[in-house]
Amino acid sequence: MTPPNLGSAGRRPIPGKRSVATDALSLDRLIRDGPPDGDLVGGLEATRLKILDQGIKSDSDGMSPLRIYVWLILLNAPVLETDSYLALIHRGASPAYSKIRNDTFRTLATDPLFRRRVSEASLIRLLNAVAWKLNDAKEERAADKLASSTNSKVTNTANVHGSPELSTSSPAIKSRARALTLTTEGSDVATSEPGTYVQGMNVLAAPFLYAARSEAEAFVAFHRFITNECPGYVRGAMDGVHKGLALVDKVLAIVDPKLSLYLLSKGMNAELYAFPSVLTLCACTPPLPEVLRLWDFLFAYGAHLNILCIVAQLVILRNAILNSPSPTKILRSFPPIQAEMVKEVTLTLVKKIPDDVYSEIVSHAK
Repeated sequence: MTPPNLGSAGRRPIPGKRSVATDALSLDRLIRDGPPDGDLVGGLEATRLKILDQGIKSDSDGMSPLRIYVWLILLNAPVLETDSYLALIHRGASPAYSKIRNDTFRTLATDPLFRRRVSEASLIRLLNAVAWKLNDAKEERAADKLASSTNSKVTNTANVHGSPELSTSSPAIKSRARALTLTTEGSDVATSEPGTYVQGMNVLAAPFLYAARSEAEAFVAFHRFITNECPGYVRGAMDGVHKGLALVDKVLAIVDPKLSLYLLSKGMNAELYAFPSVLTLCACTPPLPEVLRLWDFLFAYGAHLNILCIVAQLVILRNAILNSPSPTKILRSFPPIQAEMVKEVTLTLVKKIPDDVYSEIVSHAK
């Protein structure tokens, strides 16, 4: 577990001072045994640098016994007992179940690697469990707000059982809170409150299930990711995604004004071509093994860098876009991801971003 202040947010992926002791260890041994002398800061830095320099070893299908544990560490995910995950499963269909079922069957439908390893039933269980977890948090916030409002109007001496008046009224409070938070089909989209499921979460969850060695691991990593790294992406109004799209346009104008102006002259802003790439951290673009390698980099230095990775893909396509009278055809679906090339271009772009814009990138998904 890494202390919150040692997270990746705000870090630019620029190699810093290396720790001699940790640098001598392989990534596998560093994860298995922990950093020498309990040097957590040095161990985390070494892990990030090893991912940046060498990547996480995996086979041609992108499978690695180490990857999910690296992700869990970098995400600072809490330990979760499998029984806690099973308890969520045994609760049955969540309020978002019908929306989940409308999406899961088409998740990475054309990717044979994903379809062979991850069943639709597994994806449904994970998303339904996350929906229950988010729904519980939503109800708790509503109940707390209602209780706080009620409490401000009640003067009462509390005893070991709490306030008698509040205790007596708690079923009504809970009932009202539940009525406030249960959503009808599609209604999450119209609110800026944290929802329980939005379209696209199925694709965002897919790489976690593919990389994990159990559903419970995928669940805790995915839940930690969407609630800590990009809660703005899964709120009903998806305000974080729309901020991210505006930043794609802004960053492209900074690093390649000519390409930016050409796309704008064709009426093409990021909203038209980059929405899936922002929402899913490029998981919508095959091949999946390359997505996993890109995610290694994003989890090491911050998921916010996905904005720069999308711009990097545009820069890679620069000549084809500028030579095309209709770049819509090129950007209708991005060419297959080449993670190493995207990372290299991203590292060159990072140096060109002003501090104030970089701060916007870091915070846009919160």
